[in-house]
Amino acid sequence: MIHNPEVNADLERNGIRFIMDTHGKHFLSWDEINKDDIVIIPAFGTTLEIEQLLQEKGIETQKYNTTCPFVEKVWNRAEKLGSESYTIIIHGKQTHEETRATFSHSKKNAPSIVIKDMKEAQILGDIVLGKMDLSSFSTYFGDRCSQGFDPATDLQRVGVINQTTMLATETQEIADYFKKVMAEKYPVDNSRDHFADTRDTLCYATNDNQQATLAMMDQVADLALVIGGYNSSNTTHLVELLEQKFSTYFITGEKEIRENGSISYFDIHHHEIKQADHFLPQKQPLNIIVTSGASCPDAVVDRVLQKVLMLLNAERSIEEVLTDLSK
Repeated sequence: MIHNPEVNADLERNGIRFIMDTHGKHFLSWDEINKDDIVIIPAFGTTLEIEQLLQEKGIETQKYNTTCPFVEKVWNRAEKLGSESYTIIIHGKQTHEETRATFSHSKKNAPSIVIKDMKEAQILGDIVLGKMDLSSFSTYFGDRCSQGFDPATDLQRVGVINQTTMLATETQEIADYFKKVMAEKYPVDNSRDHFADTRDTLCYATNDNQQATLAMMDQVADLALVIGGYNSSNTTHLVELLEQKFSTYFITGEKEIRENGSISYFDIHHHEIKQADHFLPQKQPLNIIVTSGASCPDAVVDRVLQKVLMLLNAERSIEEVLTDLSK
């Protein structure tokens, strides 16, 4: 439903079965699903192809559609760009459920392409400006563009939309970059005719978390704990921000923190679980930054705080401290 293992495990305990995993690998065959089943569309939305398949089976999709309204906002933006003959550049991760769904909706309305970061934006920009041969397009983007995409004609008018859990600063940087590319490519013409100046379409919870994290980076701290699902895009971005300044540990919950003072955490660069012994510095007081992904339940964060306080033999409870702070 969302990228949080505790939430998904709770759903499974209550009898809900998942059709496929993050990357589209099936747990259930479509043949096992019939018109009497209830199928819930998750927060990421789904592709038009899957919607059609469910409708052909006679399954009601609207009643149990939990697609995030911010995702739908992106789809509406893509439809508007397509109606104005813009090619749509999607800033997102190609295999992410939300990006797959957005690409499916986008390509219905306009030529569409997915790029994951500024490096790929610059490659595409070089192709637009003729600094790289058009034949390079298929090498870099052949599996991430809509059918029949022609870089010779489909990159004359572009607009940028994003996966709603990407870094806002990176999406803005990419949009600003393509605006400059179009101004350089068409200096005589009005560049506004070649670039749609769209606003950021981040989910509000993701945006709030990113803004709060950026503010925390101005603080002095001994370490940072980031809590959330390891396949959560927005949580991973919080780790990327914080590890620039602090020793940062990415965990799913309190179970990764052990009573002997060690911690198991996820290394986002090597995609593996690592362990650190005595991760809490031997000093008092300790300044610890704690944050979590947009889909992480508050109860999980509370349990992490309680576990850390237990290791530190804290004399005061969270409730006592909060009471004092509220006075």
